[in-house]
Amino acid sequence: MLIKDKEIQHVSNDMMNILHEEEIRIINEFHDAVVAKESDKIDELFKVVQFDVEDHFSTEEAMMEESKFYAMQMHKSEHDTMRQKLDKLQKNWESHRDPEEIQRFLEDEFKHWLVLHVARWDSETAMHLGDSM
Repeated sequence: MLIKDKEIQHVSNDMMNILHEEEIRIINEFHDAVVAKESDKIDELFKVVQFDVEDHFSTEEAMMEESKFYAMQMHKSEHDTMRQKLDKLQKNWESHRDPEEIQRFLEDEFKHWLVLHVARWDSETAMHLGDSM
């Protein structure tokens, strides 16, 4: 297990917490397949990861836009940077089939990025949004 639920700060918006919990579950399943070097499962789950991350980011961005969150562009910029990194990682996977590259990315970069991103941007966004559920 790469990310424990308690490692990701809960924020003051239930929808955002649900998005984070689902992403943690999917990333952990993906990480397990990567560590086990199960290429077919990595192929399958990479698509799920990409879909989930896009759904997560798009949902947050729509909520920010609707509520006119003052720092939306800065928050979205962080999303865009991670989108680009994941796209590049997927292209590298398709070319080189190196599960260790994915493992390094997940363990050394993605996990830390997610923890910090939620603590900094998502918590502030959630306070602006309030509880939407």
